[in-house]
Amino acid sequence: MDATGAEVGLLRDTGHAAFAGADPAALARRYASRISHLHAKDVRALVCERAKSENWSFLRAVLEGVFTVPGDGSIAFERVFRELRNYSGWVILEAEQDPRVADPMAYASLGFRNLRRLLAEQMQ
Repeated sequence: MDATGAEVGLLRDTGHAAFAGADPAALARRYASRISHLHAKDVRALVCERAKSENWSFLRAVLEGVFTVPGDGSIAFERVFRELRNYSGWVILEAEQDPRVADPMAYASLGFRNLRRLLAEQMQ
């Protein structure tokens, strides 16, 4: 980001950041003015720890359920959204889960409810 100007926006993916070992809220704070798109995805901490300790491939981690919808994992979305209180772009609900294991409609509904609640709390 330091090698680019303000005209270069950032797609912030909370789940991928957490999976890589970064703090999604700290990244939101540092790059708030550059974030132009937000993918809201949660991480199951125990699966993430196991994936790292056993050196799983990214695909295996996904198939084992490392990612889930916001509110069903370990990311503190309240902190992320607090850092992005002036954000006005898209917030995309994501999970990257095996649909044979995690029913897409059930998880999409859960994630949508959680995102609406979290975003409404930030508006207060």
